[in-house]
Amino acid sequence: MPVLKRGSSGPDVLTLQSTLKQLGFDPNGVDGKFGPGTEAAVIAFQKSKGLTPDGIVGPNTMAALQANAAVAGANVSGGTSSASVTTGATTTAVTVTAAQVAKMFPGVPLSNIQTNLPFVMQALTAAGLGDKDMVLMALATIRAETGNFTPLSEFQSEFNTPPGGPPFALYDHRTDLGNQGPPDGKNFRGRGYVQLTGRFNYQIHGAAIGLGNQLVTNPKLANDPDIAGKLLASFLKSKESKIRNALARNDLKTARKLVNGGSHGLKQFKEAFNIGKTVIH
Repeated sequence: MPVLKRGSSGPDVLTLQSTLKQLGFDPNGVDGKFGPGTEAAVIAFQKSKGLTPDGIVGPNTMAALQANAAVAGANVSGGTSSASVTTGATTTAVTVTAAQVAKMFPGVPLSNIQTNLPFVMQALTAAGLGDKDMVLMALATIRAETGNFTPLSEFQSEFNTPPGGPPFALYDHRTDLGNQGPPDGKNFRGRGYVQLTGRFNYQIHGAAIGLGNQLVTNPKLANDPDIAGKLLASFLKSKESKIRNALARNDLKTARKLVNGGSHGLKQFKEAFNIGKTVIH
């Protein structure tokens, strides 16, 4: 989508106005014309998310709008704005106990689950992801990403660090992650329950959960249990429709790939998900 500012017009502006209005920032009309009302609404949104309040919808502001629209159940991209096809709000929420989840995490101390499960469930419920499918998706993701049901930082490995090189240097110039060179690789390595990785993800999901730019300036916040739960929910919410479609086909490989980008941890993910199906009702 092009940069949008005062004087812009067309379907992209119409989408922008609709999204702003849905998020509670009234553009004073949805007419496809970027005037003073739309500019004021953009500035108000930017201020609420800790972004530069310039009234211009560039890549950073658009990313924040997309993330917040996803959490709100909307989709803003390519000039369209529509409600999510299926959301947790239209399905039956489940009640999950630590004892049930422990069966999905063999060998993990029950205290880890008792401490962290409330943060995860509260965040999923708030995001409309409290139904069985999405709860299983979240829990199985935690099993694949952290294993021990605690938010943690990514360990140094051959996948992120070159032989004899600085830790996490292989991430430094990953433009697909939004990284801009050292020390971005180390600063924005995987963290939390979902192992959120890359400047781009820290930026858009930090803004989506109401932290503005705090997660970029202080990435270690991603390991706070409350924040980690909200980041997990925000990340899953941003891919909700595709995840639900994959789960409806029992295509766990695709569901895992939508989070990880590959098949890392697929065995653990499948095992946890299938055990969860039998113990969570």
